Amino acid sequence: MGPTADVLDGRTLVLNRSWLAITTTTVRRAIAMVHGDSARFLCPRTYEVHDFDSWASQKVNGDPFIRGVTIRLRVPEVIVLATFDGRPRRTVPFSRRNLYRRDNFTCQYCGKRPGSLELTIDHIVPRSQGGRTSWENCVVACVDCNKRKGDRSLRAAGMALQRRQSVPQWSWDMEHAPDSRPSAWEHFLPRKNGTNGH
Repeated sequence: MGPTADVLDGRTLVLNRSWLAITTTTVRRAIAMVHGDSARFLCPRTYEVHDFDSWASQKVNGDPFIRGVTIRLRVPEVIVLATFDGRPRRTVPFSRRNLYRRDNFTCQYCGKRPGSLELTIDHIVPRSQGGRTSWENCVVACVDCNKRKGDRSLRAAGMALQRRQSVPQWSWDMEHAPDSRPSAWEHFLPRKNGTNGH
């Protein structure tokens, strides 16, 4: 049960009807969507589109699979929606992980990159002075700089930020780091110039 549950909780890329990548979902949800006819499985190597039955009839050939009572179902890496053609507006959720990514794992006071275990989050305007936990008021700081600043304002601490803070724009790299996503997705994700990979 454990390995199967882990596979079902993995991520599947979701394309809209025009084959533009719009989000990801769990493998479990992707299978349910195809089974319910709201999406189709897409083979990223051949670009063939499959309904549930035709996908279930495919040979596994060493690919990761989910074992059912009577079938072995290849783990879907990509699905295509049957009707939705839109592009949802995406925002980056505020989190420790995303703040570290925005600031490139770099202390925003001294510029050092000591590694994530030696980094902290600092409130530019301290919470004790009404500072909010937000993109504009939080930065990544090394342990030494955070201790030096303490519960003081930048001016009182005699410190300065290396750059102005802002809300990061959503990107696939922000959502799923390149080294953590399946290589099959790269055919469908936008390239740096904004065009799709396929």
